[in-house]
Amino acid sequence: MHVLLFDIDGTLLNTGGAGQQAMERTLQSVCGVTLPTEGVPAAGRTDRAIIADLFAFHGITETPQLRGTFQEAYFQHLAQVLPTLPGQTLPGVESLLESLSDRSDVLLGLLTGNLQQGASIKLGHYGLDHYFQVGGFGDEHLDRDDVARAAMQAVIQRPHADIDADDVWVIGDTPADVRCGRAIGARVVAVATGTYSHEQLELSEPDHQFADFSDPESLLALL
Repeated sequence: MHVLLFDIDGTLLNTGGAGQQAMERTLQSVCGVTLPTEGVPAAGRTDRAIIADLFAFHGITETPQLRGTFQEAYFQHLAQVLPTLPGQTLPGVESLLESLSDRSDVLLGLLTGNLQQGASIKLGHYGLDHYFQVGGFGDEHLDRDDVARAAMQAVIQRPHADIDADDVWVIGDTPADVRCGRAIGARVVAVATGTYSHEQLELSEPDHQFADFSDPESLLALL
């Protein structure tokens, strides 16, 4: 059984900046922050870590209650902004997922820094949510490697699972995706459809690398 764990933003989708815009609206509606936020990186990181950094940047004391309120408001804003932005499913993704889902020897999952409900909202907006059966998400972990370990644990806990690390593939668009794949002993595919160039991704030494998935057969051939 091949297990393919996909990142979302920059790998499957380009939402047109919906996550960032929803975070900014949530800062304003929940925390009253209207000042710009600079220097808080997002690509390849978990939403948990991004929210913690946003709070720290604006001098907001984080509590479990505030974080819960912030997340619920974020989900509402995310659902509102997605239809207003020029996002898209990235080249070849729908065809690739359709071909993979037809195979009895493939299990499709997610390995994403998105909060689980946020991931569902994004994928649902683009009609991709029904493909994925398992995953690791950015609700609790600050470190992307820990999300990868959680995803791996979710995979091996599935009924009748007999899966080795060599059977697992992590597919993403950032060096963090490559790094977290290595943390669980998985094979790694990098795709240059996000914010990192082919050359930048090459430095992280993925097992395989693609410009995009416009030719889905190129990835399918690896299996």
